[in-house]
Amino acid sequence: MAEQRYLNILVPVDGSKEAEIALDKAIAVTKRNGSEAHLHILHVIDTRAFQNVSSFDTTMVEQVSETAKETLDEYVERAKAVGVENVSYTIEYGSPKAIIAKEAPKEVNADLIMIGATGLNAVERILIGSVTEYVTRTADVDVLVVRTNDAASL
Repeated sequence: MAEQRYLNILVPVDGSKEAEIALDKAIAVTKRNGSEAHLHILHVIDTRAFQNVSSFDTTMVEQVSETAKETLDEYVERAKAVGVENVSYTIEYGSPKAIIAKEAPKEVNADLIMIGATGLNAVERILIGSVTEYVTRTADVDVLVVRTNDAASL
């Protein structure tokens, strides 16, 4: 059987420690898969989070977007610093579950989603559901759930 090579790796990030660990492993996997491999970093701004804010205005979304853009620029530089040339990012707006599981993988032709394990406790998972759990259950491409930052597992 031929060795599995992933050439379009999608890694969703949300600023959590778990997402940072997934990003670092995705960078390593992209690098290991050669110069034709492409790393796509995705950040989804959950617009539903703004619906309950009484003083909601567009400047809030702009501020969140600008902060996300600065962070994603840093992530791209982190990847390039270790030799990953093909790296890009996207900022999407809407439901993280649907975008990460279905929309973004189609847009970037992803063959692997590398996603951080949820930071939610059991009660939170029951009440709001884990994005990671949803993605692993419904995505049409391979999903690797990153649970540790153990370099030996790279």
